[in-house]
Amino acid sequence: MIANAISVAARRVELFGALERQPADLLLGLIDLYRQDPRPTKMDLGVGVYRDDAGNTPVMRSIKAAEHRLAETQPTKAYLGPEGDVRFVELLAPIVFGDALARSPALTGVQTPGGTGALRLAAELIARGVDDPTVWIGTPTWPNHAPIFREAGLAVRSHPFFDAASGTIDFAAMMLALQDAASGDVVLLHGCCHNPTGADLSSEQWHALLAMLADRQLIPLVDLAYQGLGQGLNADACATRALLEGMPEALVAYSCDKNFGLYRERVGALWVKAASPDAIVAVRDNMLVLARSLWSMPPDHGAAVVRVVLDDPVLAADWKAELENMRLRIAGLRAALAQADARLAPLADQHGMFAMLPLTREAVLDLRASHGIYMADSGRINIAGLCRETVAPFVAAIAPHLQR
Repeated sequence: MIANAISVAARRVELFGALERQPADLLLGLIDLYRQDPRPTKMDLGVGVYRDDAGNTPVMRSIKAAEHRLAETQPTKAYLGPEGDVRFVELLAPIVFGDALARSPALTGVQTPGGTGALRLAAELIARGVDDPTVWIGTPTWPNHAPIFREAGLAVRSHPFFDAASGTIDFAAMMLALQDAASGDVVLLHGCCHNPTGADLSSEQWHALLAMLADRQLIPLVDLAYQGLGQGLNADACATRALLEGMPEALVAYSCDKNFGLYRERVGALWVKAASPDAIVAVRDNMLVLARSLWSMPPDHGAAVVRVVLDDPVLAADWKAELENMRLRIAGLRAALAQADARLAPLADQHGMFAMLPLTREAVLDLRASHGIYMADSGRINIAGLCRETVAPFVAAIAPHLQR
């Protein structure tokens, strides 16, 4: 018996023996570097959260009020089910799609853990669809986009999107590259406030893209994570609505983290439009089965808070007013940057919290060491990390390094 045990031990394969070390998340590492920097003039332009003039990420007034109401009236913490808070999804849908489209019998949605959860659920659903679909993603994009789809077993290909030299979208190169996409492939699109560049397609470009998607039978997947922080709630949703109205099938991954300030609560939703009301029944069945296997039940608190806000006209109006003030603050900072240096002029025509500056990695590291300015190595900055008083010293610091 001892000999047999030794023989079995000799043949044993370590369960985790083949695992390899993974590269650290550079953006998360930036948080620690910033915290350890003792300089009072340091600037945190890395992590993508909204900040006010004092550098804080506040809890919105309407959210605080809704949380107090929940604490006093919520009768239970029992599970809701894999679909999450149904009323939350119902109330959010008209904000995203408008009243008419939100009532479409070919559209269905479920609550997810943040926009990331919505994207992962979309990836798993796509993997169950047509054989061997490819997901096309523009470059640059949010660094987590490609890993989400690859982890679901999907092929990922990139297409050009942003020309760093000019600070504008290379739409011709994007359209040319998508000619290689096959029928049934999925094209990931930023609905507004592109991350990391802030550069959004014009209405004419959206129209041309929609025509091409329809002609080539490609499926749009819209990542809508910043509605209300660009040009306004309705304006930021125009492209998403046009895509869903013009395409027989589409997916929308939505995040409430930014426009409701609920980052740590992980509040999102996934909507799918199918080719017919009959097809949407099977789609929803699969969404719920996949959600059950991925996270069983989504977290409730954040979605319940949004539901309370949107179900109360007074709270909803206050949320919209505060969101508009956030948007205007970001837009004002963009304008100030664009006016401070002609090489930053493209920022005035872009939207949302992010911008991609024409800086080399060496310049970024030098700015970090010499001035305590913390940004992603790519040159992406979170504009909301600035305030009126820091725009001038920031521009003065980066001016010798700007490439255009």
